[in-house]
Amino acid sequence: MSNIKDIFASMVFNDAVMREKLPKETYKSLIKTIEDGKELDISLANVVANAMKDWAIEKGATHFTHWFQPMTGVTAEKHDSFITPVSNCDVIMEFSGKELVKGEPDASSFPSGGLRATFEARGYTAWDPTSYAFIKDDTLCIPTAFCSFGGEALDKKTPLLRSMEAVSRQAIRVLRLFGNKTKKVVSTVGAEQEYFLVDKELFEKRKDLVITGRTLFGAKPPKGQEMDDHYFGSIKPRVKAFMAELDEELWKLGVLAKTEHNEAAPAQHELAPIFGTTNLATDHNQLTMETMKKIASRHGLVCLLHEKPFAGVNGSGKHNNWAIATKEGVNLLEPGETPSENAQFLLFLCAVIAAVDDYQDLLRVSVASAGNDHRLGANEAPPAIISMFLGDELTAILDSIENGTPYDVHKQSVMEIGADVLPKFAKDATDRNRTSPFAFTGNKFEFRSLGASHSVSGPNLTLNTIVAEELSRIADKLEAAVEMGEDFNKSVGALIRDIYRQHKRIIFNGNNYSDEWIEEAERRGLLNLRTTPDALPCFVARKNIEMYEKHKVFTETEMRSRDDIHMESYCKVMNIEALTMLDMAKKQILPAVMKYKGMLCKTAVSAASLGITNDVEVELINKISTLVGELNESIGALEFAIDESHKIADHYKLMFFIRDEIIPTMNSVRTAADGLEEMVGEDYWPFPTYDALLFNI
Repeated sequence: MSNIKDIFASMVFNDAVMREKLPKETYKSLIKTIEDGKELDISLANVVANAMKDWAIEKGATHFTHWFQPMTGVTAEKHDSFITPVSNCDVIMEFSGKELVKGEPDASSFPSGGLRATFEARGYTAWDPTSYAFIKDDTLCIPTAFCSFGGEALDKKTPLLRSMEAVSRQAIRVLRLFGNKTKKVVSTVGAEQEYFLVDKELFEKRKDLVITGRTLFGAKPPKGQEMDDHYFGSIKPRVKAFMAELDEELWKLGVLAKTEHNEAAPAQHELAPIFGTTNLATDHNQLTMETMKKIASRHGLVCLLHEKPFAGVNGSGKHNNWAIATKEGVNLLEPGETPSENAQFLLFLCAVIAAVDDYQDLLRVSVASAGNDHRLGANEAPPAIISMFLGDELTAILDSIENGTPYDVHKQSVMEIGADVLPKFAKDATDRNRTSPFAFTGNKFEFRSLGASHSVSGPNLTLNTIVAEELSRIADKLEAAVEMGEDFNKSVGALIRDIYRQHKRIIFNGNNYSDEWIEEAERRGLLNLRTTPDALPCFVARKNIEMYEKHKVFTETEMRSRDDIHMESYCKVMNIEALTMLDMAKKQILPAVMKYKGMLCKTAVSAASLGITNDVEVELINKISTLVGELNESIGALEFAIDESHKIADHYKLMFFIRDEIIPTMNSVRTAADGLEEMVGEDYWPFPTYDALLFNI
């Protein structure tokens, strides 16, 4: 591997490169424009574009692209070369400020939820100067936002940037009351990425993996993860080689890849980065997923990012470590050194508690997908019920504040916010809870419900906005108290007490997998939105529309378009899975089983003709015949259900039909097929089995 310091961010047009390549005054003007959030002057853009082009060509780039994140969940790019003709036989390399700042991709060919029709194709990409340009595959990639001709956001980045501004505005209001003069608050994210690696040759023999990203069939192997020997185990040479090249490629792109290890399931692994500002972390996670797939192929592997590629073992999630901090780097979710700092910390903590309670539906929606429905609820994935883990110490502190009773750390102290007797409390003083959807981990919250394939944009714009809403309510009350001349410390204490009392139902420090918790959550009035069809309708609830519009993150039109996109995506994914299952069952499994059964029948007849006992063959033939009958019946039922689903035009109704009719029928097909896999000879089975896929690297 090359020297890490030399290669790190070598393909990024970052602050250091801009300092070097741009004239001093241009650099200062650009930074001021970024910090003030103002429109980029075209003369300034021309200078930046020319410097960016020269730097990119020095690095071997021949093309540029506006790199954006449409509602597909993956990135998009249209490449243009730098060449401009100057005569019939000569060209020059040019890149203008106009080309840097704005592009015009076809907006009708991406999901728009009805915002764009085929005859209304115009859309725009706009440079996001807060996220550095980079070079990938000899192409200069310019991170951009994507909007329609009418100005509606058609991407995942635009509302994320809006949400970052919203939480900054409201946090600053609260901080001003504590005497903090910071001009900006940023949300930060570290997105841990789980994934599976399988052999490419085996992958290509599985139509379900190729088309859907997960196995639609597969009997349980003799060994799974029950021995707990894979987690943090020694990394196999082939995987280690993949990880080493992945690190190098990510470091070139400025991605702070930090930790890598084997995960709990066989063939499962994890990469964790150092946290960064939310929009940059989102860009980096998209790059990470793309790079994983590309590097895996070079090593004869395939990287699976589906939430549940294999039944019966861990699924893959994306642990989203979220916090908010001042521009100067002060983490607002970290306990302080003084009573005032701790009062501020507890107030921001309570804002998050209230946000998760008031908008548990939106958090559940933000992680809802067909893939994640298979994962949530077991094997270290949190359940569908949204709750918070604070740990015993923080919970006890808040309890003491609510009740006005002493809290004992090392000595008895009465918890009064702003009083000198407020004790310090240590970070990480409690255990971790790997079953909790939303766990406090010392100075940040770990949102564990995200699926491995998800963009982190949706969950984080949700977090930013709901916390902004609670901070705005807090600021309104405290500003009114100050204006009335009330004691500030007492007002803060009373507010913390009231918020905790109203929202403590969302806090649960126990086992989220237990049946007792499901019953307790129902008694508390918490939502249990078990599936994506249950969750998605909550997105456009009136309270949610009003909240997003208030903070200028979404318009109602943008929300309703996304609602339609989310429902349509679920329906399309499930339709593809059902059709793939039918195809494999009819064209691969049934013929293979019949061939094996035919061999058994010939053996049985031959044995009988020789006067040899054929009881075993006959018994096996009868068992297989019974399962084949069940499989054939289930195939017919699935064909009928699919035909019926195609008659339903309304996405809302179709989602529930899929949930109630198609998925149970698919489960019946799989049950019969997996039973046959356990009985049919290995040489006859038409595609690689779980033990081959999970243990053959």
